Amino acid sequence: MIPATPIEPPRDCPLCPRLVDFRETQRAAHPGWHNAPVPSFGDPQAWLAIVGLAPGLQGANRTGRPFTGDFAGVLLYETLGKFGLAEGTFAAKPDDGLELTGAVIINAVRCVPPQNKPTPAEIKTCREFLTPNLEALPNLRVVVALGAIGHQSAVKAMGGRLPKARFAHLAEHVMPSGLTLIDSYHCSRYNQNTRVLTAEMFEAVFERALAFRPG
Repeated sequence: MIPATPIEPPRDCPLCPRLVDFRETQRAAHPGWHNAPVPSFGDPQAWLAIVGLAPGLQGANRTGRPFTGDFAGVLLYETLGKFGLAEGTFAAKPDDGLELTGAVIINAVRCVPPQNKPTPAEIKTCREFLTPNLEALPNLRVVVALGAIGHQSAVKAMGGRLPKARFAHLAEHVMPSGLTLIDSYHCSRYNQNTRVLTAEMFEAVFERALAFRPG
């Protein structure tokens, strides 16, 4: 099968009217912010893909890079660095020089949703960007899904069926293509503050993912 070509939504993507209205409101309120669909970030030769939820209002929606500028990104990028999947220093800025090696981050929904809650229709619509980006990774072996929405969208993007792939922290699912999906609780501020997710729990996910690293 010929790999798909990565597709990123245009800056003024019109597909989800509610998200367009929210985006325009933020552009008026914060003209210096990114305020547009956030592209994937990482290594085009990645063997590991991380599927997140959506840009945070003052995080990726502001900076234009996934998990950059908000609380969740600190744990994510620190963990990637610990396991040799990131090079450089994470300074929560898109120009900090941080690079991912062997990994890529792709959000299930590319535009910031009101109250961080995309609708099922918005999640489904944005899958037209998630699916080809996963399919375009020639060395992909494993996908880590952050949270239930990331899990559900990744399963569908990879041709799986949700009744046979239930979300649970550290659960593993073999997709029809042979790729493996590993679930993690989302590294959100709420999950960290309530100890639903600890650094040790999060690291266990990536420690398991390393078993799929080539060579």
